[in-house]
Amino acid sequence: MPTYVELQVTSHFSFLRGASSPEELFAAAGLLGHRALGLVDRGSVAGVVRGWAGQKATGVRMIAGTRVDLTDGRALLLYPSDRLAWSRLTRLLSQGKARGGKGHCILDWADVAAHAQGLVAILLPDQPDALTAVQLADLRDTFGSRGYLGLSLRRRPGDAARLHGLDRLARAVGVRSVATGDVLYHAPEARPLQDVLTAIREKTTIDALGFRRERFMDRNLKPPQEMERRFAAFPDAVQASADIADQCAFDLGEIQYQYPYEQVIAGRTAARQSG
Repeated sequence: MPTYVELQVTSHFSFLRGASSPEELFAAAGLLGHRALGLVDRGSVAGVVRGWAGQKATGVRMIAGTRVDLTDGRALLLYPSDRLAWSRLTRLLSQGKARGGKGHCILDWADVAAHAQGLVAILLPDQPDALTAVQLADLRDTFGSRGYLGLSLRRRPGDAARLHGLDRLARAVGVRSVATGDVLYHAPEARPLQDVLTAIREKTTIDALGFRRERFMDRNLKPPQEMERRFAAFPDAVQASADIADQCAFDLGEIQYQYPYEQVIAGRTAARQSG
């Protein structure tokens, strides 16, 4: 069985970002041989109910999470390890939405740190520079062994050197790297739709998008074996994806509504008592 678990999947609940529904993503994951899928919409957990339906239909376990883009430019993926951590995560997002209003989630690092207990965090830096080193140190000090650095292929010149530099920097600070696919749609044929969404978001035409297109082309979900091939130079980052999946045992079924217990007087039914 493959080791790799895809932890960074964005659905169309990330407005004008993701191009596929949770149902499409989980159906594709089942066909491709994934055992679990991390659903991380931006500043929201709006897609997890339909993701959970996808889990029940396909047997692919959903790892519920979110992506938050902080006021200082940091981007983080957050996943609850248990039910209490899920409550902290939803409170954090509610706080951000109360500040930002409809369609926005305004949070800073202090907000995340205050809700960090029980959460797994993946920092998504761009370059292995001094700023990333500072952010990694914050991540280590706040999340400990539950903090990771995300490695994603960008298909740009110098990409291999960038990934190796990020991995070396993470190791120097004492943080593990984890491989992610940064998925925006379930299959290659959804790419044109994703370009349309980007053009709408950027208020321009598809022909005029240029470098405003998403930063690399193949953002579709891929088989876990293919992701292991692409990250063959980073075996621990592949293993870390599975370790995170094992850490995050929370299941949305844990918060199904339970009708409160109602004591009934002897000799009466509940209906007669309420009357």
